[in-house]
Amino acid sequence: MDFSRVALTADEQSFQDEIRDFLDTHVTDDVRRRDRETGDNFDEAVHLAMGAAGYLEREYLPEDRGGFDRVRRRLWELEKRRVHVPWVTWGTTLIVARSVETYGSPEIRDEVMPKVMSGHVRLCLGYTEPDGGSDVATCKTRAVRDGDDWIVNGSKMFTTGAHNCQYVFLITNTDPDARKHKSLTMFLVPLDLPGIEIQPLWTVDGDRTNIVYYSNVRVPDRYRLGDVNEGWTVLRGPLDTEHGVTAPNPDGLSDVSILQHQGSFMAAVLDRVSSVVGREDVTGLRRVDDGSVAYRLGHSVARVESALSTPNMYGRVALAQAMRDVAPELMDVLGSASVLPIETDGAIDDGASGYLFRWAPLCGVYGGTLDVFRNMIAQHALGLGKPSYARSR
Repeated sequence: MDFSRVALTADEQSFQDEIRDFLDTHVTDDVRRRDRETGDNFDEAVHLAMGAAGYLEREYLPEDRGGFDRVRRRLWELEKRRVHVPWVTWGTTLIVARSVETYGSPEIRDEVMPKVMSGHVRLCLGYTEPDGGSDVATCKTRAVRDGDDWIVNGSKMFTTGAHNCQYVFLITNTDPDARKHKSLTMFLVPLDLPGIEIQPLWTVDGDRTNIVYYSNVRVPDRYRLGDVNEGWTVLRGPLDTEHGVTAPNPDGLSDVSILQHQGSFMAAVLDRVSSVVGREDVTGLRRVDDGSVAYRLGHSVARVESALSTPNMYGRVALAQAMRDVAPELMDVLGSASVLPIETDGAIDDGASGYLFRWAPLCGVYGGTLDVFRNMIAQHALGLGKPSYARSR
């Protein structure tokens, strides 16, 4: 592994200065405070500003079509992470937009893509169902053909960002008698159609997601992506991206694995806790001088560093599991004041470790549970075959 630093050219340094100034101007303390209060992980004013400046389009497009080159793309990603840009809705938009460009009709591409680049259109994922678990192919939301339209009925859980989006990338069942991977059809459904109801759900870490109900929603066929009953083909690319199983770029200018954003936050929390336990109290003592505290802190550092260095889907599992294991250790080291949230009097680390503890369970179910990803590794990377959950006799 190459750990050398990239030496920026004068133009690249100028670009970094430009985007730092832009982000520091638009991603203010008020933006971050509103994001904590709403749990939206989206700020429309910031998003539209990035669109107006051309940054959304340059992030979406490959270099040969006018997008960022590899160094500028990496600088953009790291600077957004540095200032904590509310990013989730743009992340789902990026995933869906590539399917729209690949499988959408020219009419739909012309309707959607320019406004995606300007920031005025956002796209969310309509996969999980209330009783479907991590297997999206068990879809029960029905789409029935009615002339030039489809009538959609059903519901989807965890449609994050739906209340800030204009379209949902919706998986439906169009042939309940077919095998599950041959019964699916994908649509890009406008969220302002009659019969769609969006209800909020807040997770334990304070983030907002949604449950979306579809009641006799009439969707024109022109919003279908790909062929009827061939939705799995349309869905595979976005699922691979969300799961983090795409091949890394060999130039090293990309995240080692998915969930690096969460992993970087975990590392920052660890640094903050280390600072707290390294300070002298009123008696002149430091917590870190206690051998058990030093051991647990050192063990946590090793876990975090190892997880951050683990590539591909393995890294996704390593990071999510490390968050679950490290967060309670850090809170235990700090004591009861670590449960107090940010900007609360007496919060020993300004709520950082407590937030990490609440966030960790969610990171272990994004795009599928940790057990799902471990099974994927076992089957597809290690060739161990499918798991059997039958009760042994």
